[in-house]
Amino acid sequence: MFRLSKLTDYAVVVLVRLSRDGGVQTSPGISASVGLPEPTVAKVLKAMTLGGLVVSQRGARGGYRLARPLSAIAVSDVIAVIDGPIALTACVEGGGCESGHVCPMRGRWDPVNTAIRAALGAISLADMEAARLPPGFHLPTVPPHAVSDHAQPAA
Repeated sequence: MFRLSKLTDYAVVVLVRLSRDGGVQTSPGISASVGLPEPTVAKVLKAMTLGGLVVSQRGARGGYRLARPLSAIAVSDVIAVIDGPIALTACVEGGGCESGHVCPMRGRWDPVNTAIRAALGAISLADMEAARLPPGFHLPTVPPHAVSDHAQPAA
């Protein structure tokens, strides 16, 4: 199963929270407002700061703020900061496997990986917050005949 990590999910929540109120926010304040443990929020904020998505500010009025607006942060940016590069298989990420030299699928995952990366790059956190798809982005429709008879409940 292809699934994002919980930390990536939490990072989206934290970044969307940072966009509200427009100012600097503290890790404990964010934690209290989103219902996540403070150590988890602190870990996310540290990674987001290192990844350039968040700016930290020291001092009595210190805390964190977004480095750029939500509309300029793609879902793929968050995934890359928390989970690393988007790569469906080891051969896509430049690695390999013991049978790579004879694999009939070698290089065949590249277009799939590129499409997923492009789709995730086209959706901003502002789109996520507003629960909308970006202009020109359409979900594929499944024709009725494509639904298997096996999926239908028995009469």
